[in-house]
Amino acid sequence: MPHLPDVVLWSIPAFVLLTALELVSYRLHPAEESGAAGYEAKDAATSIGMGLGSLAFDALWKIPIVAVYAAIYELTPLRVPVLWWTLPLMLLAQDFFYYWSHRGHHVVRILWACHVVHHSSRKFNFTTALRQPWTSLTVWPFYVPMIALGVHPAAVAFCSSANLVYQFWVHTERVGQLPRPFEYVLNTPSHHRVHHASQGGYLDRNFGGILIVWDRLFGSFVPEGERPVYGLTKNIDTYNPLRVATHEYAAIARDLRAARGWRERAGRVFRGPGWQPARLSPTGDEASTGEPPTGDVPPGGTQAPGSRAAAPERVA
Repeated sequence: MPHLPDVVLWSIPAFVLLTALELVSYRLHPAEESGAAGYEAKDAATSIGMGLGSLAFDALWKIPIVAVYAAIYELTPLRVPVLWWTLPLMLLAQDFFYYWSHRGHHVVRILWACHVVHHSSRKFNFTTALRQPWTSLTVWPFYVPMIALGVHPAAVAFCSSANLVYQFWVHTERVGQLPRPFEYVLNTPSHHRVHHASQGGYLDRNFGGILIVWDRLFGSFVPEGERPVYGLTKNIDTYNPLRVATHEYAAIARDLRAARGWRERAGRVFRGPGWQPARLSPTGDEASTGEPPTGDVPPGGTQAPGSRAAAPERVA
């Protein structure tokens, strides 16, 4: 087994230092002066609590995930050694599959129920990066191709951790747009502010982890224009970590109880977050309600598939 460092553990001092510097910056130049969302004590405490809780739950989910990954790794005859030149390729592959995992967690409702946690804050600062879900068991299938191609599960875990660490610094309003070459290739604070915005034209855009080129290639990129408004299309108005972690699962359960037939039940779970059956759609067609996104669209499409813009978030 390759011996790779725990990059998240080693990065904790940097997380604390950057958060402290950001807090000081808001003390010196309050958010009201720039229009930034800034900090709010209860919101920051909830984000930190969600992050601590995710550590505990991730340790629990790791048991079955490692077992599945290990079985697949033993079955495949392929092997990719961890070398100085293969590691960047592994990082590139992991970032590619992260893009599709992230996009999938926006356009399939049962997956969105996990990821919605990260979007539930109306602030956008370094503590927002810590607002992580407690039900990340839905992520592992997206990386099975890497294991099947012979990448050791420990190397996949290392690449995923490196991706997560990189994304910490993009959760801030204190960094403007970077020089054009960086903005074209990398996920930056400007691109990620768009991703966390709740306006129609910004919804379900900029899914990249380290690289933004995936969004440019697959039609989900939108540049930052108007100032983002953060949060959900309908905010949940709670600082209770348990409710933050479970509110969309509760909404799915309510919809399943009220559903008429198995087709509608499947739609409530596997269609987009705003999907409505024909009987509840104003047009009489199965559809998503609300304003469709504007801006770039996938080739041959009219809007990004699924969409958290599709319907307001329900309050648990």
